[in-house]
Amino acid sequence: MTGATMTKVFSMFTGIGGFEMGLLMSKKEVQFVGYSEIDKYAIEVFEKQFKGTKNYGNATDIDETKLPNFDLLVGGFPCQAFSVAGKLRGFDDTRGTLFFDVARILKHKKPKHFILENVRGLLSHDSGRTFQTILKVLTDIGYMVQWEVCNSKNYGVPQNRERVYIVGHLRGRSRPEVFPITKVGSEDNKSNKPKELTKNMSMGYRVYDTSGVSATLRALGGGVGAKTGLYKVQACLTPDRLKKRQNGRRFKDNEEPMFTLTGQDKHGVMITEATQKGYAVANEGDSINLSVPNSKTRRGRVGKKVAQTLDTGMHQYTLKSSQIRRLTPTECERLQGFPDGWTEGISDTQRYKCLGNAVTTNVVCEIAKRLLK
Repeated sequence: MTGATMTKVFSMFTGIGGFEMGLLMSKKEVQFVGYSEIDKYAIEVFEKQFKGTKNYGNATDIDETKLPNFDLLVGGFPCQAFSVAGKLRGFDDTRGTLFFDVARILKHKKPKHFILENVRGLLSHDSGRTFQTILKVLTDIGYMVQWEVCNSKNYGVPQNRERVYIVGHLRGRSRPEVFPITKVGSEDNKSNKPKELTKNMSMGYRVYDTSGVSATLRALGGGVGAKTGLYKVQACLTPDRLKKRQNGRRFKDNEEPMFTLTGQDKHGVMITEATQKGYAVANEGDSINLSVPNSKTRRGRVGKKVAQTLDTGMHQYTLKSSQIRRLTPTECERLQGFPDGWTEGISDTQRYKCLGNAVTTNVVCEIAKRLLK
């Protein structure tokens, strides 16, 4: 990319580097000059992937006069205050006021562009007045603003994840046409939805069919499947049988390892791997309880740092030649567009949380291609 303009990037509420990864995927010339994050597990992952980038810590404590110059600010400012799970308190919640730290830094540094991300609920919060306040603040600072709700399933990953992306560029410069973005990703995913097999279950106990896209990955929530959803998958070969079949022989149709999700490239994690790690939580013949777990009948942990199994003490759902499990961290990495192993090195609990908080890298990639000409 000889002659390309280098874009210096500063990120806020950085997490595990979803914006950074998406920018690299866009093939634009970028340089990361700093970030702001306080979660120690996210910092551990980020610093493993982006060594040497300075962390400016808590957004509220940043002295904007001491920041390096940069061309692009990116960040998914905390969304809980604007989500249903966060009780929709908005600017009355301290997490909601963190947007004004973004605005404070934009006002002082005046980068050419910004990309911000939040939950779709931001648009309707307080009958739309919260979002209008945000747009007014950004325009008063001096930016032309565009926004769109982007669903990750339309960007090449089989995850139903709707997020609002807000992009801006300083007035007086040529206006890049970023939105609407169309014809990106798998056409199959665009028409696909999560296919729930259960009825009237709380979020942590819903079971989905793998013929649809995945439910939205979440950072918080109770229940055995709250962060990833639970999925009914066909039973497949045991590790010993799989090893024998891999020894120079092709699988028969009914012996092929079953992937967890459909998608553009159909890659997933085999059930055999899940079994070995303790994620295949119930097998043929089990009658599992998908209501609130009963501690007397819970099987407990399969092994160190692996998922807890489902309660099998009730008779609300009987498995037929299948297994029910939540997704593995590797599958969650793929659903957010990260390379396999991106979050390795921290506990699975923290991997789920970090990935649920992350932005989908594929979406950032497509936005960056249009914004950074």
